[in-house]
Amino acid sequence: MKIEEQLAQEFALKQVYAQNIISLLDEGATIPFIARYRKEMHGSCDDQVLREFADRLKYLRALNEEKEKVERVITEQGKWTEELKKALENAQTMTEVEDIYRPFKPKKKTRASVAIANGLEGLADIIQQQKDDLNVEEEAKKYLNENVLDVKAALQGAKDIIAERISDDANLRKTLREILWDKAFLSCTLIDGENKLTYEGYDGFKQEVKKLPSHRVLAINRGEKEKCLKVTTQINNELLLKEMRKAFKRDCEKTNEIMEEVILDSLDRLLFPSLEREIRAMLTDNACEQAIKMFEVNLKPLLMEAPLKNNIILGLDPAYRTGCKIAVIDKKGDVLATTVIYPTPPQSKPRRA
Repeated sequence: MKIEEQLAQEFALKQVYAQNIISLLDEGATIPFIARYRKEMHGSCDDQVLREFADRLKYLRALNEEKEKVERVITEQGKWTEELKKALENAQTMTEVEDIYRPFKPKKKTRASVAIANGLEGLADIIQQQKDDLNVEEEAKKYLNENVLDVKAALQGAKDIIAERISDDANLRKTLREILWDKAFLSCTLIDGENKLTYEGYDGFKQEVKKLPSHRVLAINRGEKEKCLKVTTQINNELLLKEMRKAFKRDCEKTNEIMEEVILDSLDRLLFPSLEREIRAMLTDNACEQAIKMFEVNLKPLLMEAPLKNNIILGLDPAYRTGCKIAVIDKKGDVLATTVIYPTPPQSKPRRA
C-alpha cells in the first residue's frame, strides 16, 4: 500500500485530501497555515489531526527508508530471500524491521562471532538439527584446530553460535516482547544517592509494566538517572522459556541437555537484557507522549481564560480570500456572537462589512 493510501485509510480521509496534505507539507507549508488557509484541500481537518498526520507521514517514510536499507544490506551479503521479502513487506513498525535485520546486522566482536571465525558454525548447524543418531562429542572432534584445542571448547563455541541465533530470531523476539509487556513487573529499590529522600516512596515499589502511569515512569527514570533507585524488570522466566523451547527444542536425548543450556544462556545473557531495554524505552516514549498531552490539557483552560477581566471584547482574525473572522465575548468570557466579513479583495464588500 502506498503511503498516501495508508494515511487516507488511517485518518478516514479521501485519498485526494491525503495527497494534498502531503504535497503542502513537502512544499514547506506549516500546520497552522494548512489548517487555516487550505481547508478546501483537506476537508477542513483541524490542526491537531494535521499534526498527527504529519507525524505519521514522517514515521512511515522513515520506515520505508529503513526497509530499503535492510533489503540493500542483506542483498549485498547474498542472503536475500522471498521469505525475507515477505516479512519485510508485512513489517508495520521499526521494531519489527529491526528484528528482521538483527541476524544480518554487522556486529561487534561477540562470543558467537569468535566461534564462527574459528570454524565452528558447521558444528552448531549439526547440533541444532537435533538428530537422534548424533554423537555430539565425536562430531565435535572433527572441528578441532589450532584455535579450538579440545572438545569442550568446540562445544562451547557451537553453543554460543546457537544462543545468538535464538536471540536474533524475529518471531521469537516479537512473542517474548509481547509477553514481557503483558506479564512483567517493574520494581524499584532505594539506594544511596544525593537526592535519596526524594524517592523514598519508591523503595520496594512494584507494578505491572502495562499498568504503569506515565508520571511514575518518568519519576522512576529520574531516580535511576540520579542513582537513587535500582530498577529491574521481573517476570516468571518459565513463561519465556516455554516459548523458546517450543521454537528451538525437540525431544532428542542426545541434544536435550545442550539445547536446554543454550536456551537458558540465550535468555539470560542476550535476549532478556535486550528486550528489557526495549520495554523500558517503550515505557519512556509512551510516558513522554502522555506528559505532552497532559500539558496540553492543563494549558488549554489557561489560554481560554478571559484575557481582560470585566470587559466585552471583540476579536478579529484578518484574511483575504476566506474573509475576516469576528468573535465577541462577554465579561465572563462566554461567546456572544461570531461572523465573517469580506472587506478586502477578492470579494471586496467593505460597506456590508
